[in-house]
Amino acid sequence: MHLSLLKKLIAPALGKLLFFFLSLLVTACAGSRAGLVRESDPDIFSARPKYIFLCIGDGMGPAQVKLADAVLDPGRTLVMNTFPVTGIATTHAEDRYITDSAAAGTALATGEKTSIGTISMRSNHRDTLRTIAEMARKRNMRVGVVSSVGIDNATPACFYAHNAGRGNYYDIAVQMATSGFDYFGGGYAEGDFAQNRQKDGVSRKDIPSLMRNAGYRVVSGLAALHAVQPGTRCWAYTRYDGKAAMSYQIDRQAEEIQLREFTLEGIRLLDNPNGFFMMVEGGKIDWACHANDAAAAAYDVRAFDEAVAEAVAFYRRHPRETLIVVTADHECGGLSLGNTARGYETRLSLLRRQKVSLQRFAEKVGAWKKNRRVSFPMVLDSVRAYYGLGDAFSDSLLAISREDRSALAAAYAFRPAGTAKTSARYSGAEAFASAVTRMLNSRAGTGWTSNAHTAVPVQVFALGAGAGAFAGCYDNTGIAEKLIRLARLGGQ
Repeated sequence: MHLSLLKKLIAPALGKLLFFFLSLLVTACAGSRAGLVRESDPDIFSARPKYIFLCIGDGMGPAQVKLADAVLDPGRTLVMNTFPVTGIATTHAEDRYITDSAAAGTALATGEKTSIGTISMRSNHRDTLRTIAEMARKRNMRVGVVSSVGIDNATPACFYAHNAGRGNYYDIAVQMATSGFDYFGGGYAEGDFAQNRQKDGVSRKDIPSLMRNAGYRVVSGLAALHAVQPGTRCWAYTRYDGKAAMSYQIDRQAEEIQLREFTLEGIRLLDNPNGFFMMVEGGKIDWACHANDAAAAAYDVRAFDEAVAEAVAFYRRHPRETLIVVTADHECGGLSLGNTARGYETRLSLLRRQKVSLQRFAEKVGAWKKNRRVSFPMVLDSVRAYYGLGDAFSDSLLAISREDRSALAAAYAFRPAGTAKTSARYSGAEAFASAVTRMLNSRAGTGWTSNAHTAVPVQVFALGAGAGAFAGCYDNTGIAEKLIRLARLGGQ
């Protein structure tokens, strides 16, 4: 048969076959909450986990996971990457294709979609949605909520609070005291800041006092946290920034409690014969990605993974009763591993040369401009110390060209805003720090498309009793639905 005739006969059939397989994939990922594993299979939901960990890497898309894996020391891999079951989840909100953490957190906490900015309520802002943590508490399981950002920030709030607006920090924070949950750990409460306690000219009662009155121990150091006895309700926090969040892992000081330690102490306090539910959030991953700070993001993914490792250590002691699910609420920044400047070449290991976060470097730059005693050559010395840029002797990719130097000089020529007495923040400091960070990111081979969230589907990793239910493609609401069904928490 002539070749051209054969092509005419075969091509339509191949096209139909390809369309058929693509249709199956789209249907599986976009139209089915059950995923590739059918929920009608009798064995999938036969397990009944008593100890449940839901670990959420805020802003952690597939590229962020791979980036952190690449930045780790050779021969090591992230613990979550060793989990035997993986899935993919879509993340859209009810009213917007690209979600925020409130709508996504609500989906993960309740199995229901809601509108942007809403904390575990329907989009009508009248009806509350029951969270898996509240269901667990009603079943006499102990409950813990851990986060590296403020404990009243959107994602952790979605598990214990109900509010029409994620920015109502005080109204959200006070719900910790009435939740009946056993353990809160990580960041402080932004709702306790003076500007949030004020309402109609009246200062409302501080959050620590409300927590103590509700029977909680409030502690702020690791030694004090160690001293809390199991069965005692506790709110533990460490040093926090102007938004009540923990430090970036790359900036963490030795005396600051790590996310891993908050998780380990939470396990100690929550462990009991009735089981527990613990949500652990790596919230600063998202903040680093908003800033397009690849190194800070990588180290916070790593810190989050170390918290996951503590859950895995517990699983090894109770393998038939423990379920660990690791996922993200959304991707942030549109991170790519590869960029136009480097083409097919990457040197992600160069990110190890960065010693501080973009945020911390910007604070230093602002201080330098404030005292007016730091010359531009001195600034370049600091750029080399904190980012490695300019150290061409150790790596030619770190060389600063004449064009780079001119661009940095122009960025450093900004004028401080305000005076030393009225402002500690300077316009232009962030721009200079961003310019330096972009230079290192570019040389390493990373790229960013946004300073905001994206609709990129996120990974789901599962280990333990019932883990098979999390294979395949489904919406993020399916994660909570599966957890509720596995733990027999519905129908209350």
